[in-house]
This record gives sequence, structure tokens and C-alpha cells, in this order.
Amino acid sequence: MKCQSILFTCLITLLVAACTSMPVRIPEASTNNNLLKSWQGPYGGVPAFDQMQLADLKPALEEAMAENLLDIEAIAANPEAATFENTILAMERSGPKLDRIFSYYGIWSSNVSSPEFREIQREMAPVLSAYFSSITQNQDLFARVKKVYEDSLKNPLEADQQRLVLLTYDGFASNGATLEGEAKDRYKAINQELAQLHTQFANNVLNDEEQYITYISSDQLSGLSESFINAAAKTATETGRDGEYAITNTRSSMSPFLTFSDERELRQKVWETYYSRGDNGDEFDNNAIIANILALRHERVQLLGYPNYATWRLENRMAKTPERAQALMDAVWPAALARVEEEVADMQAIADAEGADITIKPWDYRYYAEKVRRDKYALDSDEIKQYLQLDNLTQALFYVAGELFNFNFTPVEENSVPVFHPDVNVWEVTDKNSGKHVGLWYLDPFARKGKRSGAWATSYRTHSTFDGQKTVLSSNNSNFIKPAEGESVLVSWDDAETFFHEFGHALHSLSSNVRYPGLNGGIRDYTEFQSQLLERWLSTDEVINRFLKHHETGEVIPAELITKIKNAATFNQGFATTEYLASALMDMKYHTMDPAGLDVDRYERETLAELNMPEEIVMRHRSPHFGHIFSGEGYSTGYYGYLWADVLTADAAEAFAEAPGGFYDKDLAKKLVDYLFATRNSLDPEVAYRSFRGRDASIDALMRDRGFPVP
Repeated sequence: MKCQSILFTCLITLLVAACTSMPVRIPEASTNNNLLKSWQGPYGGVPAFDQMQLADLKPALEEAMAENLLDIEAIAANPEAATFENTILAMERSGPKLDRIFSYYGIWSSNVSSPEFREIQREMAPVLSAYFSSITQNQDLFARVKKVYEDSLKNPLEADQQRLVLLTYDGFASNGATLEGEAKDRYKAINQELAQLHTQFANNVLNDEEQYITYISSDQLSGLSESFINAAAKTATETGRDGEYAITNTRSSMSPFLTFSDERELRQKVWETYYSRGDNGDEFDNNAIIANILALRHERVQLLGYPNYATWRLENRMAKTPERAQALMDAVWPAALARVEEEVADMQAIADAEGADITIKPWDYRYYAEKVRRDKYALDSDEIKQYLQLDNLTQALFYVAGELFNFNFTPVEENSVPVFHPDVNVWEVTDKNSGKHVGLWYLDPFARKGKRSGAWATSYRTHSTFDGQKTVLSSNNSNFIKPAEGESVLVSWDDAETFFHEFGHALHSLSSNVRYPGLNGGIRDYTEFQSQLLERWLSTDEVINRFLKHHETGEVIPAELITKIKNAATFNQGFATTEYLASALMDMKYHTMDPAGLDVDRYERETLAELNMPEEIVMRHRSPHFGHIFSGEGYSTGYYGYLWADVLTADAAEAFAEAPGGFYDKDLAKKLVDYLFATRNSLDPEVAYRSFRGRDASIDALMRDRGFPVP
């Protein structure tokens, strides 16, 4: 449950690639537009992030789209009989210029956004949607794809080719290719409307994250760590409030403040500010947008003959049906609620013993949970942070990648690879034995204005070999609070797990051995599995003894502190599971209901009440800022996927725990890479997991892992 959606990737993944009904006109080319130029330099060419000019974006998109449409039209109009080579592979080769521009677009969207970019984004969202829709609804192109698909059922191709054909056909068939007449036109119009609404939703949330900052004074710092105080002072100075302390409206600032601040009224204020993002009754309010999004999604899938959005969305995922996804959540939900009741009782007991004269509220949960942690396990989260220094954790990532994947990470020569911000660092990835170049890894670690909150991974170039070797350009992005000059970046245990999690996505890209670019993706309730699994290596003895060292003394984290961490591994699982699962359940409810006349605020409250949601906890992502499902469609009706993937994760972790070499067992590591990482989407996930484990995963492992009763 660590990842955020990648907005633009979601749009592209949903739609596919190629065209006809859209007028084709090549705009006058600009030789000075750097976004249109082929990537130059070392490592097979790299993005010219240092030459990004926002004024180039719109003309670059227009020219690249027009060029690609001509290529696609040539495929659709080919007089020769449709074959894998002249149709599917030809589509795989199309649009390299547009792919490169999308890499720049994604940086502006997620890492360095600005009001000027958001205006271009608003303008271009429906244009891009129309472009993709005209491709998926190109009857001549779909007829060729369908012919190749039908021929492959009679005369099967090589395994990866067969899967590529299946995925391409499904991508067209499930996205309006079979529609005709008014239904076809309406489908296209809906996509354009949705593109605008998704963009507006995301930008509204970003606005509230940027504009709502809580400033506090020196007499309101009780309980906060020195490193947090120094970082908050630095942020306040940067925002023109020198002498004060800024609590920004992001999880990386909110969560530690709620955990450690002794100021209850301030905790409430920070909590309310964070959880009301997109829900402030102003021009940036997202409630009406959500209702429109759900209505349009429902109308669109009805055009395709589906009863609801969830049924359409899940038919090609591991869960297959909403009922199967719901059954998994229903199996875990009661145990999570029962654990919350126990956790709240423990917290209330401490509050009563202190004479606090309060009833535990949502803004108290993290604060008193920390007190319970100290009381039950003598475990202090701030004490742990002293051993979790970002540079050391980065080296820990490299160590694990070297042991499991045989990768070596070396910092690139200064200024040899352009970056979009001075905070970004780049490493070359090579094979440890052969020295062969694998790719580049970019890291953008710190929060800043214009950067969306959370943590995520993305790729600027994916692996393929069918047209010459193309190596991977992968990145990780975090929102750690940048420290004051000369101070270490210290993170929480949870943030360290997230760091490992997102690196798992990067390794998924870097380890790819697929031939075709179209096989580098994955299905949502499976692709989180690999990254969730990588979190487990943070607590291995090898990582602990080498990299979890005190940022000042260099001493390895004491064995007794590690014992406390492991003993407390299932601590607060009621909170963690319930806040996540509430969002996943709401996601499924939204997409299986009839959205006509929907009052979003009322529906959220009433549905959570029906689910017996504890009043001491709020959804991890309340509806008005639930970007996973409303700023794009990558996770929509898919947020349950983190839990589905966690079943696989817990089961696979038990396999490593039982292996002769433990988590560094060479034979099992090879199977991990060969079947679960390198294959990407070239192999059916169920087949891939059975090849690794020898059987299907069991929910029992998940329940054991969270300390819940095994059913």
C-alpha cells in the first residue's frame, strides 16, 4: 500500500496507440524545439532535462501526435494481409518521438509542476484523449489486430508474441473498438471529458497541498525532534516566514507532527487541513468532480455492455471479478476492526492514566499509538530514526540489488547526465559479473513546491530487444523533508520501507528481459507484489549490520532495538490495515453503484458507517483527494490490489524464510528474478507465481503476517 498512481502513465496505459478519424496535419517542425530531438549523449541517449522549455511542450505534442498518426494510418491502410510483423510489431515501433515527449510531460506533471504547466495540461488533456480514442476506435486498424489475434488462436505464435497479441487485442476490444455510430462518438467524447476532470482533480489537490501550510511558533514545538524542527524552520524561511516553523500539507510532514507533537489543538488543525484537501468548498473542491467522473465512467462501460465499471475493469486482472476482490477484503476487514478496538483501548488507558481527560480522536491516534509502542515494546520511533539515514539506506538498496539481481550501481560522472532539478542524482546500473550496461537510475528524494506528494517510480525508457537493445532509464521519487545545511536526512521505519518498496518498482523495470515494449507493463493487482516483497529485505541481518548505523556515531543499530522492532512488527496493524482497506472498500463501492444523483460527501459518510468504520480512524485517502482513483484510471477499482498483492508478498516471504540461505538464498533469488521480475507482463501472473512457488498463494500467510487469526 505504498505507491501513488502515475497520472500520465495511467492515461496512456488505459488507451493504447494508433488512429484514423482524427485529421492528420504535420505542424511546421521547429528545429529549435529540444523536446522533439532524439536523445543524445551516453548510455544510449538520455533525456535533455536541462533543456526543457515549457513553451516547447504544446507544439512538440502536436507535431509528435501528427507524425505518429501518419505512421499508424500507414499500418491500418496496408494492402497486405495482416500479420504479426506488419501490424503488431509495426505498432510497437510507432511513436518513439511521442514517447520521449511524455517523459518530459511526466516530469512537469509530477516533479516540477507550475501554474503555467497546469494551464497547458488543462488545454491538452482533451486533445490527448481524442488522439488516443481515435486510435482505439480505428476500425481498419482494429480489423487487422483482430485478424492477427484470430490467426494466432489457430496457429499459435511464440509465447511472448502470443501474449503481446492478446494484450493488444484486449486493449482495443475493451476500449471501444467494437462500437459504431453514435455509441462510438459518445465513447470518445466521454474520454475527453474524463481527461479534463482527472487533470482538474489532481491539480486541485496539488493546489491545497501547496497553499495550506500551518505555521507555528517556538513555544509550540514540544515533543518534536530536533531534525524535524530544523527542517520546519528551513521551510518557513523559504516561504517568507523566517523565525517560524512550517508544517506543510503533505504526509511526510503531517505524519511525524501528529505522532510526536504534544500540542493537541495543533494536531487537530494539521489533521483537519491534511484530510480536507480537495474538500474545502471553494473553487478547488473535488466533490462535484468525483460525481461527474463516476457518472461518465458508468455511462461509458454501459456502452460496452457491462453492468458497472468494476466488472469491466477487473475482467483482465488477477481478481477477475468484483466479487472475488470483495471477498478478499471482507475476509480481512473484521479482523482489522477487532484489532483497532484493542489498539484504541490501549491508547485510551494511557490517556486516562496521564489524566488527559480526552476521548481518543483521529488526530490522537498516531500520538498515543507511539506512547503505546513505547509502553508495550519500549520502542521509540525517534530513536529508530537515528539509524535510518537516507544515504545509508540508498546504499542498502544497492546491496540488496547486488545480492539478488547481480546489479552494481555507480554514480555517473558529474554533469554527464542532465537532471531536471539539482536535488536529483543519477547512477549507472551494470551487471556485476560482465560489467554490461543495464540502465540508469535517477533519484529525486525531497519535497518541494510543485512536486506532488507521496512516493512513486517511473521509467523514461523501458527495456526491449526486438529492434536493437534498449536499456532502461528508471527513477524513484520521494518527498522526504530536506534537512538544514549539514544535517543528515533521517526517516521513519515506515518511510524506509516505502523507500525499499518504490525501489522494487525500479528493479522490476531494470531487470526486464522482454523483447517488446508492450510487455513491460503489468496488471495492477500483481505489479505491487514485487515492490511490496522488496520491503522485507530492510529488516534482514545483512542490511541491518551493514547500513543501519547511527548518523553521528556510526554505531550499528543495537541488537536489542532490532529485537524490539521485530517484536512490534504487527503493532498498529489495526490502524494500518483499516485506514488502507477503508479506501479500497470505498473504491469498490463507488464503482459498483449507480452514481445517478450522487452526493459524494454523504455517500462516503453513510457507506463508512455501514462498514462500521471506527470513528478514531479516517480513510487513508478520503474521496476528495483520492488521486489513485480520481486523477486517472490506473488504480480505479484497483486499490484493493495492494491487499491482493500482499497475499502474494506474505506467501513469497515465507518461502524465503524457509529457504536454506534465507532471504539471500541464491537458488530462490534466481527464481525470483527469472519468474517474478524479468518476465514483466510477458507471462500470465498466475503462471509466473506458480513457477516461483510451486503452488498458488494462500491468504493464511497474510493473516499470520499481520498477526490476525487464521480463518
